[in-house]
Amino acid sequence: MTEDPFVAHRSLLFTVAYEMLGSAADAEDVLQESWLRWADVDQSQVRDARAYLVRVVTRQALNRLRTLARSREEYVGEWLPEPLLTSPDVAEDVELAESVSIAMLTVLETLGPTERAVFVLREVFEMSYGEIAEVVGKSAATVRQIGRRAREHVAARRPRVRVSRSEQEAVVERFLLALRTGRLQELMEVMAPDVVLIADGGGVVAAVQAPIHGVELVAKLLARTDRLVTPFETTAVWLNGAPAGRVEVDGESAAVSLVVDGGRVTRIYLVRNPQKLTRLDVHSELTR
Repeated sequence: MTEDPFVAHRSLLFTVAYEMLGSAADAEDVLQESWLRWADVDQSQVRDARAYLVRVVTRQALNRLRTLARSREEYVGEWLPEPLLTSPDVAEDVELAESVSIAMLTVLETLGPTERAVFVLREVFEMSYGEIAEVVGKSAATVRQIGRRAREHVAARRPRVRVSRSEQEAVVERFLLALRTGRLQELMEVMAPDVVLIADGGGVVAAVQAPIHGVELVAKLLARTDRLVTPFETTAVWLNGAPAGRVEVDGESAAVSLVVDGGRVTRIYLVRNPQKLTRLDVHSELTR
């Protein structure tokens, strides 16, 4: 029996939905809705199942994104994407790894739903403007203009530094060691002077509700004296296709994603909202 195309392309479809939504839970809901629609289709009439399914998933993700817009506006503190435990293999596809990074997904969150769909389908999955036009219900010429604006928007905001895997791993290890020991000087040495910390507690657990700027403020926050009472446990993991960290303190987990430039940490994404940490114990397959 031939494998169902939906099953065969599930990892791709999940990746599309996740890049659109920044949430694995919402992506899974979108896949469930898309599967129900696929089950009602006369599949013998579908010429290109992969392209058809990508269109269905993208449309469902667009609907979900518009529905979620208000709840994200009312979110307590900073909203960060849901981190995913991935294998190092994801990093082999450099463009995919960059597109699913916490840093990139955070930037994509600043796009409107249609802009985000156009950018993801064009820049990540290399669909033609004509194909994307079918998905978003606009002309190919309009989609081309939307794509240009989205590229300019993303280019102005995303970290533009690419470092080798070995450099990223080395800096992450240094950072996690300094974090685990709570040594202020070592933390300051591994971070850039203009480092920025963004934390997401979702109003569920304690977290700073606005970005913290500057190495001294960030280091003091991370090296609080209560670490001496309740020490951190840190583990190097791969999150969203890049070396990152998992932190355990007093029975609570957190995920730490870092942007590295010139051997130092320039940006820290700290996810503490437990509702976003359910994927830290199982690998997610991301592909394109």
